[in-house]
Amino acid sequence: MAQFPSILQIPDFVTLVTEQETSVLQGQERLQVQDVEITIVNGKITLQADTTPVCRLQLRWNFAMPKNARILGDTWERGYGDLEWRGYVPHRAMPWYFLALCDQTLSGYGVKTNPDGLCCFSCDPKGITLYIDLRCGGKGVVLGGKTLLCAHLVCTQTQTNQVAVSAGEFVKQLATENCTPDHPIYGFNNWYYAYGNSSHEDILENTKHLASLTKDLENRPYMIIDDGWQVERKAGYIGGPWRQGNEKFSDMAALASQMTDLDVLPGIWFRPLQNLDPQIPTAWRFAGREDLLDPSLPEVLEYIKDDIRTLVGWGYQMIKHDFSMIDLMGGGVIDTNHSPWMRGDIPFADRSKTTAMVIKDLYKAIHDATDGKALILGCNCEGHLGAGFMELNRTGDDTSGVEWERTRKMGVNTLAFRMMQQDAWYAVDADCVGITKHIPWEKNRHWLRLLAFSGTPLFVSVAPTTLNQEQNEELAQMLAIASRPRPAAQPLDFVNNTCPTRWMFGDKEETFDWFDSCGIPPVL
Repeated sequence: MAQFPSILQIPDFVTLVTEQETSVLQGQERLQVQDVEITIVNGKITLQADTTPVCRLQLRWNFAMPKNARILGDTWERGYGDLEWRGYVPHRAMPWYFLALCDQTLSGYGVKTNPDGLCCFSCDPKGITLYIDLRCGGKGVVLGGKTLLCAHLVCTQTQTNQVAVSAGEFVKQLATENCTPDHPIYGFNNWYYAYGNSSHEDILENTKHLASLTKDLENRPYMIIDDGWQVERKAGYIGGPWRQGNEKFSDMAALASQMTDLDVLPGIWFRPLQNLDPQIPTAWRFAGREDLLDPSLPEVLEYIKDDIRTLVGWGYQMIKHDFSMIDLMGGGVIDTNHSPWMRGDIPFADRSKTTAMVIKDLYKAIHDATDGKALILGCNCEGHLGAGFMELNRTGDDTSGVEWERTRKMGVNTLAFRMMQQDAWYAVDADCVGITKHIPWEKNRHWLRLLAFSGTPLFVSVAPTTLNQEQNEELAQMLAIASRPRPAAQPLDFVNNTCPTRWMFGDKEETFDWFDSCGIPPVL
């Protein structure tokens, strides 16, 4: 049995980075540098400071790791087809948690959800490092005497021959709270056949199609109106205001009512932080960006809550909010290192809040504003900080209605490697089945079947006239399967395959052929 060390013991070294200096300290329960006090007790790492601008903590545990371990880390935001088990990669940033596997021994190292810092790990043959970014945007946080719960560590070790199952059990231990839906989620989303080119009439036709395929099912489906309904949509801008539709969507409340009359649950997409509403004061905007709101301000959170109340008041029962990580962090978060912040040295308006606290406050405000009348589906979100504030989370980058290789890369990978978060923090949405003329039905039906049997949400993008009768009948069967509770599927070969082919559905194993055998390479 391989022996993995514990990080619940006091680290060997603690590094404190402030705006003035970097201090490397021998690890102990209590450390003091000027007016900064660090406490490490029972895996809880807290920090209190007054006027010193605090930037980062770094904790290092020195010990020998098993030589042949395979390592799996999580990601800051969504998976981009890049999640995988690897050997030791010392520069690899692994946000929030990682798993180490050797000789059927699985060890989990992680941080409980909803901490006050952005936490990630690195691992090398001689030890483990935890990095905690405590900045307020790009500047040190000025706490004024407040105490932060920087991280609450969890460390487990188990013997297993079911790696995916044990990984899921570990991730459940990281949850401080969750708000998973009380029924299976499935339905349509119009994005991957419309790509923003839609109308009131198109949505109604799509809703009628969905209703016809699910007419005998007790658990009713959702129809999500994605990007394209809002007033301001132009090249380089897909934001708000969000309190009326454009000329193709003249009455959003009437549309929701018509969808409800068809016995389908209405859902709608919006982007909370990008907004050109001229009524918004300049002081509410993020420094240097006239189109972005600064959610560290209570006035901004109240404005966003009013947006949510508007959408819920129209009758929408699922709210998909998007782009928060891109808008907060300054761009895509692929290939970022030990912090996803990309806006240079610009801070938020409220210097007493860390970036993690700002993100949590935003997600909580959005969820609270529904008053329990709508489910929240997060997209481009920091899921670890959204646990408890979203019932569903899009855990991978976009699939496609145009390129099958993109669906295979993004969809299958994120379902396999973030399946362990299913029902631990939220329901895991690995994204849609984009059914169009551009992708052969024979390929899409495999992705459709995997999602339907996976126990995770199933969303399908398909225009009403795309499928023939036989294909519609098969789609109806898959929607029916997805409408009923199922155990989470398990990827059996994901330790050695980033696009797993062998899946366990309950007590039944099924193999999926994702790969062309005619020698034609995938599009890269």
